[in-house]
Formats: sequence, structure tokens, C-alpha cells
Amino acid sequence: MTAPLPDTGRSAQEVLADLERFAAGDPAYQAGRLWSLVYYLDEAHADFLGQAYQKFASANGLNPTAFKSLKRMETDVIAATAQLLHGSDEVCGVLTSGGTESCLMAVKTYRDMARATRRVRKPEMIVPQSAHVAWFKASEYFGVKPRLLPLADDYRADASRLERLINGNTVMILASAPEYPRGMIDPIERMAEIAQRHHIPLHVDACVGGFILPFMEMNGVALPPWDYRVAGVTSISADVHKYGFAAKGASTITYRSLDILKHQMFVYEDWPGGVFASPAMLGTRPGGAYAAAWGALQHFGVSGYRDLADRTARAFERLKGGIAAMPELRVLGDPKGPLLGYASRDSAVNIYAVGDQLDARGWKVNRLQFPEGLHAMVTAQHLLSVDAYLADLKQAVAIVKANPSLAQQGEAATYGLMAHIPLRGMVRQRVLDIFAGMYRAGGAPLDLSAQIGSDTSSGVRPKLIDRLAAWYVARKQRSG
Repeated sequence: MTAPLPDTGRSAQEVLADLERFAAGDPAYQAGRLWSLVYYLDEAHADFLGQAYQKFASANGLNPTAFKSLKRMETDVIAATAQLLHGSDEVCGVLTSGGTESCLMAVKTYRDMARATRRVRKPEMIVPQSAHVAWFKASEYFGVKPRLLPLADDYRADASRLERLINGNTVMILASAPEYPRGMIDPIERMAEIAQRHHIPLHVDACVGGFILPFMEMNGVALPPWDYRVAGVTSISADVHKYGFAAKGASTITYRSLDILKHQMFVYEDWPGGVFASPAMLGTRPGGAYAAAWGALQHFGVSGYRDLADRTARAFERLKGGIAAMPELRVLGDPKGPLLGYASRDSAVNIYAVGDQLDARGWKVNRLQFPEGLHAMVTAQHLLSVDAYLADLKQAVAIVKANPSLAQQGEAATYGLMAHIPLRGMVRQRVLDIFAGMYRAGGAPLDLSAQIGSDTSSGVRPKLIDRLAAWYVARKQRSG
């Protein structure tokens, strides 16, 4: 094991060899065995992105008047995004570091706009129960209370219950296209009509869908209206580093007008270093991410993205159909792509135990809760591996059905327990204590899997969950 900071510098070849070694235990995403986190096509595209990134690796988008090349790229990316989302020439926006920053910026923008125009001092936002966790992070960061919109039976936001949640403190309403857990597009037309009637901004979280839904629609897939064609939609977040196949991190947040965008920006005029202005969360903004995002859009063009969307849709339909054909399983809702969740319809088949079996076969699958299920985010690359996945899934279901005790073993037991532990605030505090301990300087072992496990479903990994479950069981025993 090398020292964190060696006394003497090492050769580039030696350092690169270590980096290669570190990656040996990472998920085999190149073979299509990872169903989240990574949007990978092949080594040729990865090399292209690396070359584009490298050309501007030292450039900084902090000051748009210094690196005019970066501002040109950002302008082109935002213009392309606005065109895809059927925005007018008035649509404007910013390139961000990822979907979370885009979500954070929307909450900050609408909080500040409500302060300035309506003098709202106790801001609230209405978010569906299925909203991405980034929106709850934004709530905590910016002091905007979330009011949860329940879901209808089809797992979409229940628009019939939206109006009663609106009050004088509501600064924004959120809808998803699609939402992450089950891939459903919320009833955005209905939600936007209500939002417009009450003069409340409506943001569409299309971090996942922004760079694939437009091309699916071009290919003839029938989708409900969700973008700037819907009157009442005032802003949209869309990640270029997801189905735009850019390098991480690159997302966009666009607004229907400049008057809204101004509330996102930060200006401080009394700093001794000079007047400072920043359009989004970051100060330093990595130029390589600009170049890779711009390069990906130029490289694929409409025809390339339509081809990727077609391949993704074929893989998705094959996966969805294969799951639906298994009598023990059910797809949650009726997603159109590119992601889905599925659950057990047979009480003898514990879905988390099925996940354990898939993990044992080299697949990396995410777990869902409320209801318990498994998750898949499908890309064009999965067209090469979906049949193998379905074959292993069928075998996994058969094994679990024949061995009910598997539900009480491994991660199935800990995930099952976590999904049903009450007193969620106490769970949160315990997770915080354990998770924070992993970030002591020099405190984490080189092999992080020894500390947190190897599953990629969330920030709370299996071995961490094991410790939490043990704490909860001990607590119950002490209380009698």
C-alpha cells in the first residue's frame, strides 16, 4: 500500500498502473452487467470523450469572459437542449455539474423569486412521493419545506390531490419525466394547468429523460406531453451525462425566460477581489466537462441519438416483456422507458432474495422500497446483455421459490428489515453516524468494499445496512 502522499513522486506509468488495479473490483459495466450509474457505449466512445475532455482539462468556466471557448460550448449545449425540449427562443439556461446541482438550482431560484415577488418567508414546495432524493437534499440545503403529493394507483403523481396542497407559501411544484424508481411520467399537463391557474412555477425533472424521451418520440413512441410544449412548465432539468452520453458531470437547467433565470444567479459587488458573479452552484467549473458535453452532442446529432434511443427501447421492451412473462413477477406500473421497477406477485418469492441471486451471478441491481422491488435503468448497451439477464432472472426466481429460507439470509434479510423499521428519524441518525465515520482522513481502508459492501443501489450499502440492522435488533431486545 502506497502512502497517501509519497515523499518522492512516482512515475506516471506506476501511478496509472495503480489506477488500473484500483478499478479491478468495480462493477463490470463494460459488459452491460450494471443497471444504473453508468452510461457506457464502448471503448471508442469513451476514448473520444477522454480526448475532448483532455483538450480543456485545465480550462475554467468560472469567468465566461476569460474562456470564451467554454461559453460558446455552453451556449450551444443550452440551445440544443432548448430545441429538443420544444422551447422558444426565450428559453435560457446553464450547464451544471450534474442532475443534483440542476435540482438544487431550481429550488434556490424559486425560493428567491418568491421572496422577491411575493415576500414569501416560509417557503414550501410540492413534490411527488416518487421525486428523486436530490429534491429532498435541496429542501434541506435551502430551507424549503417539502409537501408530499401522494401517488395514484399507477405510481404517477396524483394530480387530483395537488390543488389542496397549494398555499401562500408554495414557491414551486415538481413533476418528473420520468421518475426514477419506476420510470413513470407524471401527469404534467394536468399539474401544469393547476400550477398556471395558481401562478405557481412548475419544474419538470427530466434529468433521466431529457436526452432520450425526445428521440423516442421522434421514433414513434407515444408519450404524454411533458416539456415546454405544455403551458405552465417553467423550467426543466436534463442531464447530458446520462442519455446524452457525455462525460460526467454535465447537466442542464433551462428556464422559460431570463426573468426567472436571474433569480438563480449570485452576485457580490463588495469583495476586495472584485465584483463577483456566478450563474450556478460551483465557482470553478471544469472546462473538460463542457468540451465532452459539446462533443457528444456534435458527434451523435439527431440521427445518432435516434439510433441510441431505438436500441434502448428495444432492450427495454425485451426486458419489460420478459419480466411480465414470469408468473411470479410484475412490472410496477406501465413505464414507457428507459427505466422500470419490478416486484414479486408470489408470496413465496422474496424479491430481495432474487436480487441476491442476481448479484451472485455478477449482475449489479438496485433495490427499491415502498413497495419492495428491483430496478433497472436500461441503455442501448443492454441490448447485448438483456437476454442473459432474463435467463439468470428466471433461474434466480426458481431458486428463491424452492428455498424460502433465502429471504432470511444475506442482503435479503437486511434490506427486508430496513424497509419495515419504524422510527425513521432514529434510522436516519444512525445511518448518518455510520456513514460519516467512513470519511475520516485515512480512516477508510483501500478496499472500500470491506467497509461498505459492493452493491451500488444507494449511498447506504449492504454492510452498512447490516450494522444498522444489528443496532435495531439489539435495541428491540433491550426494550423487551
